[in-house]
Amino acid sequence: MNLKEMFLSALRNEKPIRWMGYGFEAFPKVKFHCVMDPISIWDILQFTGEAAIDNWGGTLRFLPGDPGWIPIVNDENKVIKDITKWRDYVKFPVIPDLDWSDAKKAVEEIDRETTLIMVPSFRGLFERAHCLMPFEEMLVNLYEEPEAMYEFFDAYADWKLQVFEQLIDNLKPDVVQSHDDWGSKTSLFFSPQKFRELLKPHYRRMYSYLKERGVLVQHHADCYIQGLEKDMLDLGIDMWQGALPSNDLHAIRENTQGKMLMLGGIDQGVIDRADVTEDVIRGEVRKAIDTYAPGGAFLPCIGSLECINEWVTPVVIDECNRYGAEWLKKQQA
Repeated sequence: MNLKEMFLSALRNEKPIRWMGYGFEAFPKVKFHCVMDPISIWDILQFTGEAAIDNWGGTLRFLPGDPGWIPIVNDENKVIKDITKWRDYVKFPVIPDLDWSDAKKAVEEIDRETTLIMVPSFRGLFERAHCLMPFEEMLVNLYEEPEAMYEFFDAYADWKLQVFEQLIDNLKPDVVQSHDDWGSKTSLFFSPQKFRELLKPHYRRMYSYLKERGVLVQHHADCYIQGLEKDMLDLGIDMWQGALPSNDLHAIRENTQGKMLMLGGIDQGVIDRADVTEDVIRGEVRKAIDTYAPGGAFLPCIGSLECINEWVTPVVIDECNRYGAEWLKKQQA
């Protein structure tokens, strides 16, 4: 079996387990393990600096050492001044006629027999909302103005479906990695009922479209999601990437009957430090595999995909593959 076949075996949660290694070994060996498409570059990745203004009129920051593109939203620069009048403020950017040649060339150079092609889709429904208004204000609006929030999410889902269509038509990926964090490290940002009321219907439309087009859904949420796992399975999410150990991953696997592959299990707060030692990193990887690999539906990886301290990432990958093979050999003995 090649790496792609072994990964798909893990995705199907086949028993006995046939492979245990770094969760992205079967994906492109590039940063974030994705083929970067021109829409992602145009919408997010082109912006740098202390206070860049994006295509939506939102303010963001991306400086060396930042973990990602961070919304910087306050009462002065917020796009949505009044959520009940969001249509007056939000101008959905028209996706321009972009040059897909680099992304298509990158896909063509990958052996699809052994490698899964994944493309990203940043800024999910919840994350886009808190790019356009202050975070606390947006959370209040979920409860005080649910109708307006529902309508905004519905319109934004329509825009995201245009993105998905172009991604699939141009690059024919195996997987779309869709980003939306729904909690902090230790709790959800909203109740499960609020998720089902305001977010789930629109994610159902978005992810149903991906599945209809034959694309696997990898939802990236390196946060606490406990209480939403059955909803995620119901939405057709094949893989949850960013499975933090602050969740009860055993309970989540049981609640989803092992039908949603969990990618993560490593406490990044422990390993992604300037003063960390290699022994600590390797120990955390071994701990994750020993704790979560039994029972399947799990592969170890870095929750945020890449470590801020870049030298940590290759150590994690090496230990996942080295100890994963050792662990699997013990199971087969």
